[in-house]
Amino acid sequence: MANDIRVCEKCKTTSLKTIIPKLKKLAPDADIKVGCKSYCGPCKKRAFVYVNGRYISAPTEDEVLEKVKPFIK
Repeated sequence: MANDIRVCEKCKTTSLKTIIPKLKKLAPDADIKVGCKSYCGPCKKRAFVYVNGRYISAPTEDEVLEKVKPFIK
């Protein structure tokens, strides 16, 4: 079963150019979807990734990627 990973293209604290390749490296089988997640309050202040039904957030992109690892199947 592929991982369901979602990121927002409007998030101010992450760059799609850098986060998507890093997520693909963590979960090569992932179905990564890009689009608004209606998580706008926290999205403006912290990096976040939606992984397998959970919102994971951290102050920076690298920190959120570390927090995502335990939720990858």
